[in-house]
Amino acid sequence: MKCPFCGYEESKVVDSRPTDDGEKIRRRRECFNCAKRFTTYEIVESMPIIVIKRDSSREPFNREKLANGLMRACEKRPVSVDDIDSIIDKVEARICKTMEREISSAKVGEYTLEFLKYLDEVAYVRFASVYKQFKDIHSFMSELQKLLEEK
Repeated sequence: MKCPFCGYEESKVVDSRPTDDGEKIRRRRECFNCAKRFTTYEIVESMPIIVIKRDSSREPFNREKLANGLMRACEKRPVSVDDIDSIIDKVEARICKTMEREISSAKVGEYTLEFLKYLDEVAYVRFASVYKQFKDIHSFMSELQKLLEEK
């Protein structure tokens, strides 16, 4: 494992434990060269998930792309990076449980909204406004009304 600080290619594992969800192994490593510590995660390699976009094009599922969308929605909100990572982990696990190799971007958005709703309502509305592409104020208000009724 290459050290992110000095680039040296050898390190030792000083601590290893499963993450809270049990899906990954978290490893604390120490570089043999600079003695700095860093964290890595070990996950089971799975078959790539293909996302079918609105224009019918296909691309591999990209955690970073979903993270960027969530970060924009959660900007200036009391949502931590760990909370965002947790949502992405849950969405990815949900996709894997379907056992489908391809999934529509609409389904990915639905799953994301489902988990985001309970984390932060403002972030939920922000993400929904991009994902659902509200055409006018009435469709936006309709979504807000649904959110209020669920409370």
